[in-house]
Amino acid sequence: MTTFDVDGAAGLTGSNTDLLRDRFSRGRVARALVSRMLAGLPVRVRLPDGAILGGGDTDSPMLDLHRPEALFRRLEAHPKIGLGEAYMAGEWGAAPGTDLADALSPFAARLAVLLPKPIQRLRGIVELALPVVQRNTPEGSRANIAAHYDLSNDLFTHFLDPSMSYSSALFDPATPWPRQSLEEAQHRKIDAVLDAARVGSRTRLLEIGTGWGELALRAARRGAHVTTITLSSEQADLATERVWAAGLGDRVEIRLQDYRAVAGEFDAVVSVEMIEAVGEEYWPTYFGAIDRLLAPGGVACIQAILMSHDRFLATRNSYGWIQKYIFPGGLIPSLTALREVTAAHTTLRMTNVHAFGPHYAETLHRWRTCFDDNWSAIAAVGFD
Repeated sequence: MTTFDVDGAAGLTGSNTDLLRDRFSRGRVARALVSRMLAGLPVRVRLPDGAILGGGDTDSPMLDLHRPEALFRRLEAHPKIGLGEAYMAGEWGAAPGTDLADALSPFAARLAVLLPKPIQRLRGIVELALPVVQRNTPEGSRANIAAHYDLSNDLFTHFLDPSMSYSSALFDPATPWPRQSLEEAQHRKIDAVLDAARVGSRTRLLEIGTGWGELALRAARRGAHVTTITLSSEQADLATERVWAAGLGDRVEIRLQDYRAVAGEFDAVVSVEMIEAVGEEYWPTYFGAIDRLLAPGGVACIQAILMSHDRFLATRNSYGWIQKYIFPGGLIPSLTALREVTAAHTTLRMTNVHAFGPHYAETLHRWRTCFDDNWSAIAAVGFD
């Protein structure tokens, strides 16, 4: 029996439906619902005429609605994607002196109860179905990965730490986090993954999702023989450069290969924040491949972003802003969903869970700060 560790997101709508809704409602339904939601939240929302909505006081974060009528019409047409698109269009934003994350946190904390359940049950009428073109078939996966990870290595270099790790770090609880470098915390996380998978000298290690090669490098320095696969040509190129520059080319094989096409036998399998790109339809195939490739007694360690199971069930089949603009084909699983799929389709059994969500908040803070500090260089590459 193999074991694995896990570390710790349809309806239809169309243009005719949108036109009818806009003709008869003109955003009034969305405005009424938004006003109801805001009444119990510790935020303030300022309209162009100076009127204030929300239950916050003078110390609460404030959002500005610059074009409320356009925003409310957009929310009625596409509730899940409309809010993000309205932000992109400049229809709302954080007021001067308010950090956007501070203003959105009260909404996130109450996401499941912002609207009454009878209204929530109507979501299928207006939500968009997952587009067939984003299915994570072998061909679709290559396109979905390229849309994000092949943007530009220069872009990622300008906001990631020197290890080029694009996942949550793990900070030392015994030391104040501001005193720890992000690179140090990323190495701590990578070492925790390798330790959990029992990677040491002569371990035959498969890594699903190369990134830019840091985990493969650290595993090779332990004496492991690493096979690491990716669908990103940009990542593969830079990871290859880094491996040979480190003098570890004889211990690390980097392949442009789908996990479904891997053959052989490995003592350990690790996969860091790659399962979010697999898609629920292919979870049995993904875990089945790990099950098939692990040697008897082998261990797999999966690092995953997770959501609560109730949110997963509510959103698993609907098309969101992140899927449209950031991670096409992506879906964040729940811990319960992972337990169920491995139990039903593999001999894998979950033996340990290490949740470190707050460490991701700190990681994101570091990335955002670095991104802002390097904005002029990022803009020079050609990004908006």
